[in-house]
Amino acid sequence: MNEHDSEIMAGMLEEIGYERKERRQDAEVLIINTCSVRENADKRFFGTLGQLKHRHEDDPDLIVCVCGCMMQQKHVVDTIDQKYPWVDIVFGTNNMHRLPHLLNDLLQSRENGEEKPEREIWDKAEGIIEGLPSERLFRCKALVNIMYGCNNFCTYCIVPYTRGRERSRSPEEILKEICALAEDGVREVMLLGQNVNSYSGEWPCGRKCDFAGLIREIAEIDGIERIRFMTSHPKDISDDLISLFRTCPKLCKNIHLPVQAGSDDVLKRMNRHYTRDMYLEEIRKLREAAPDITISTDIIVGFPGETEEDFQKTLDLVNEVRYDSAFTFLYSKRRGTPAEKYDDQIADEVMHERFDRLVDAIDTISAEKNKAYEGRVERVLVEGPSKRDKRTYAGRTDGFKLVNFTADEDHTGEFVNVRITKGRTFSLEGDLVEE
Repeated sequence: MNEHDSEIMAGMLEEIGYERKERRQDAEVLIINTCSVRENADKRFFGTLGQLKHRHEDDPDLIVCVCGCMMQQKHVVDTIDQKYPWVDIVFGTNNMHRLPHLLNDLLQSRENGEEKPEREIWDKAEGIIEGLPSERLFRCKALVNIMYGCNNFCTYCIVPYTRGRERSRSPEEILKEICALAEDGVREVMLLGQNVNSYSGEWPCGRKCDFAGLIREIAEIDGIERIRFMTSHPKDISDDLISLFRTCPKLCKNIHLPVQAGSDDVLKRMNRHYTRDMYLEEIRKLREAAPDITISTDIIVGFPGETEEDFQKTLDLVNEVRYDSAFTFLYSKRRGTPAEKYDDQIADEVMHERFDRLVDAIDTISAEKNKAYEGRVERVLVEGPSKRDKRTYAGRTDGFKLVNFTADEDHTGEFVNVRITKGRTFSLEGDLVEE
């Protein structure tokens, strides 16, 4: 989601005459797009600001902008004003489209000798702004927001407070955007939302459109060959959506389905609205619909009150599901969330010990599953060459496996067949199969 926000901001700036610089030191405008999900991101943000202070003092023309989820929290903006008052522009998630106007206002104030910093944070989004340009990271695939915000209020999560409540785009606007992307050479789209499978759009005639219906509409667009989505909430996976993995060839056989924990007691305290058995039943249905489907997840270690027995249930679930990959996190206390006030916080040394055991289990399973690909021929959408070796290219399989292979010609943006020669823990290696 943040990556796509950055693409949109880059697109807006290029539309008014700016061009991207590869090196930070060459840029006249620096934008730090922040995330509030993890405490480490907060620390990195303030560390980066500290590094920029002297450069800003030495270069009066430099413009430093900070935006994103962190800016939707008043205590963060107060800290910036107190400790980093030289930051030129501060804006949030709800008024990202205002970046060109804020830049213009700042430049005008400089021309008038006022040097007035811009601070503009909207507490709520005023509808959905359509038609914003985007400078995509990849030419052959694109990120497409279909909804914004979240209504779930998991007790550990700050997102509903920084991104607001759920708002779905109209299916008409989504299809219009994807048709334009297809005409521009895009072959794969990733549909984005904090809780993408709770999408609830409406056609101009008033007819409702749910997530499965939207995917069916997108699958009719010529040129689009792959459809992906993230992130899904287990409580909102419908049987209709699951059936699409069997009946819709363009829907990639891959799903990211965050479980967060394997203990019902922990899931209840997290306010996740499903049980371990309910989650495992959805996994069973998915694999029945698409036996080769790849599954990834999110898991939090050390949530307040987690016992060794609770953690063992998470390990048992990991070994039962056998995920292809997982994002694993140490619980991070987020200011303003209910879990921040829980009085049974887990000691750091306990969290780290459990985290290491979890990562070992997941990595072992990932390596075993990837090794099973050796000898298979996989269809890969090539994303581009490696920065370290121009003869090495990287791409993704239908199941979102990262594949590295060598080639004498540039195949960026093309589908190629690759024979897998080595399955590693986090990627596959192979040789190009000549047509």
